[in-house]
Amino acid sequence: MLSNSLIELDRAHLIHPVASYRGHEAAGVRVLKSAKGATVTDASGHQLVDGFAGLWCVNAGYGHESIVAAASRQMRELPYATGYFSLGSEPAIRLAAELAQRTPGDLNHIYFTLGGSDAVDSSVRFIRYYWHARREPQRDQFISVEQGYHGSSTVGAGLTALPAFHAGFGLPLSWQHTIPSHYVYRNPAGQDEDAIIAASLAALEAKIAEIGGPHRVAAFYAEPIQGSGGVLVPPKGWMKAMRARCRDYGILFVADEVITGFGRTGPLFACSEDDVVPDLMTVAKGLTSGYVPMGAVFLSDHVYDTIADGAGASAVGHGYTYSAHPVSAAVALEVLHLYESGLLANGAKAGARLMAGLQSLKDHPLVGDVRGRGMLAAIELVTDKQRKTPLPAAAEPARRIFDRAWNNGLIIRAFPTGVLGYAPPLCCSESDIEAIVERTAMILDETLADADVRTALQ
Repeated sequence: MLSNSLIELDRAHLIHPVASYRGHEAAGVRVLKSAKGATVTDASGHQLVDGFAGLWCVNAGYGHESIVAAASRQMRELPYATGYFSLGSEPAIRLAAELAQRTPGDLNHIYFTLGGSDAVDSSVRFIRYYWHARREPQRDQFISVEQGYHGSSTVGAGLTALPAFHAGFGLPLSWQHTIPSHYVYRNPAGQDEDAIIAASLAALEAKIAEIGGPHRVAAFYAEPIQGSGGVLVPPKGWMKAMRARCRDYGILFVADEVITGFGRTGPLFACSEDDVVPDLMTVAKGLTSGYVPMGAVFLSDHVYDTIADGAGASAVGHGYTYSAHPVSAAVALEVLHLYESGLLANGAKAGARLMAGLQSLKDHPLVGDVRGRGMLAAIELVTDKQRKTPLPAAAEPARRIFDRAWNNGLIIRAFPTGVLGYAPPLCCSESDIEAIVERTAMILDETLADADVRTALQ
């Protein structure tokens, strides 16, 4: 079908996620046609380095024939198997076992979902059941971190602490609370790491007291790096300190590794780098490298045992039709093999190159901050480095920067706050990373030439 026909069909029928519907109708869709490695090609033949791995998810890169073969074999042999009625499939069973061997600590029990949002929803249901099983139903309050992202479902979007996911939806819900982000670059406590950790601990203590004490709090949710909030990297030791404080109060600690999992920051799971063993952990995205939908919730032994013993002979009433889908599981097994056969190592090398390359742009007049870990990074643009003044709203950072990147053959995340987000595939070659850095420099220069940006710089 001709691309212009597709544009019209899209405009008339397809609802896009997190979009201005009228704005999208006016602009029209950009149709992606094919991809290989870290390069995607649109319907007009325009090639781009995918510096964002789809949506933080194509960690292995595009076009792995072994992944396609794994899916194809499974589709021919057993395309679907329900997990209900104590039924199952070999790929799902093997995947659960393989993952349990690799997760930190005693996260030995896995419930499979379709993605990150329903993994977060499932974790909330498991946590509520856990506290009812412990005969502490009053522990029904949940705390997350401002600028954090925990999905776009009704429940998860409330734990997500970004205004766009609340406006018009009546969120957050009354039992969902937040504390300020660690946001090192703009933290009121300054940039001293110990001071930021102390401020976060104090904020958590204050929120617990405001809610009514530890006996009211069910769980605390945190990302090892806040992705959709602007790639906000906490001080070293922040996750460990927050986890320890939750343990002191008997509050369940949930690590949301939907973005950071599967090599995005270096190791298979970022929690291991932070020396943290959470009570529950959510994953998705890199689990299948985005080739097919799948997510998961990992439960520690004590959480699982409490739920299992509390239910006894009764069924735990939570389930999805496509939980532990055999095709998704077969894909995830092959993706895991690829990670451990060289992609994690390549990602670590490419991540070091990426961070060094982005740091080399630090002297640009618009660059206020460069931050990241592994293949997860950001540049924050400002018009005054001393005052950390953001780009003016008139500069339309999200639209203009994304458009400039696209025109220069690069896909990145352009945040409305003037932050440029990077999450390239782990398969990136040295030349891929060089292209990302070189094309970023071109974007910066073109943005510097904008009249409204120049005016703001004066």
